[in-house]
Amino acid sequence: MKNITVIGSGTMGNGIAHTFAQNGFKVALIDISSESLTIAMQNIAANLDRQIKKGAIDESAKKATLENISTYTDIKEGAVDADLVVEAATENREIKLNLFKQLSGICNDKAILASNTSSISITQIASVTKNPANVIGMHFMNPVPVMKLVEVIRGYATSDEVTTTIMNLSRQLGKDPVEVNDYPGFVANRILIPMINEAIYTLYEGVAGVEEIDTVMKLGMAHPMGPLQLADFIGLDVCLAILKVLYDGFGNQKYAACPLLVNMVAAGHLGAKSGSGFYTYTPGSKDITVAAKFLTKR
Repeated sequence: MKNITVIGSGTMGNGIAHTFAQNGFKVALIDISSESLTIAMQNIAANLDRQIKKGAIDESAKKATLENISTYTDIKEGAVDADLVVEAATENREIKLNLFKQLSGICNDKAILASNTSSISITQIASVTKNPANVIGMHFMNPVPVMKLVEVIRGYATSDEVTTTIMNLSRQLGKDPVEVNDYPGFVANRILIPMINEAIYTLYEGVAGVEEIDTVMKLGMAHPMGPLQLADFIGLDVCLAILKVLYDGFGNQKYAACPLLVNMVAAGHLGAKSGSGFYTYTPGSKDITVAAKFLTKR
């Protein structure tokens, strides 16, 4: 497996491209926006510079990594020679189904089609392709170059051979793969997102403030980041989308999104990427402050 195609150049997509390229793979990074691709390459270069400052790599490794990545706005041009495609587009079922249907007609029959989805059914995604046995979930964690876990999700039809290939490939990337089965939210988000939702309810009901909730979880449960700050970094819109998948999949009220989360997303307060969520964020700075207007029940 030599040629990797990554679809989507956002935070996850450029992190996945960075990781494969740094490990010697040729990567085709695809996005519908040439501007987004330019920003993605700038972000990859900046992240490589951080690795240089930490002594993890040298300038020659940075140069080799960047040379391993080619960018495309045409999906056919970027995916036609792929041995593996990793889709990292928006967490939207219809977008993903449409992409995999296209990929099934573009890629060769032996190509493995993987999705970085954090919650959407791999079985359903595979159902629109010509070869469901070659479809699998490859859920990386953010930031991809740093985080060790890859959640490998088997769809109903995913073959043993494809699963073994992806498990071994993940290890080649220096990751620790964990195989899970295809149920809503898989393991990571089935546990994490309801915890985040409960933290939002705790704020919404006035039990404690943003910093207090996060401090309890950091100091009391040894979490490196509080659930509300983590939600900001995941993206509140992404958290809401995953909760909808869980609610639709299980039909259980415990997965119903907190009204505060729904309102914040509707208002465009999506977390770090929009500059405001449970905290406010200053571009280019690590400083954050509590967004005080969200401290009371609304």
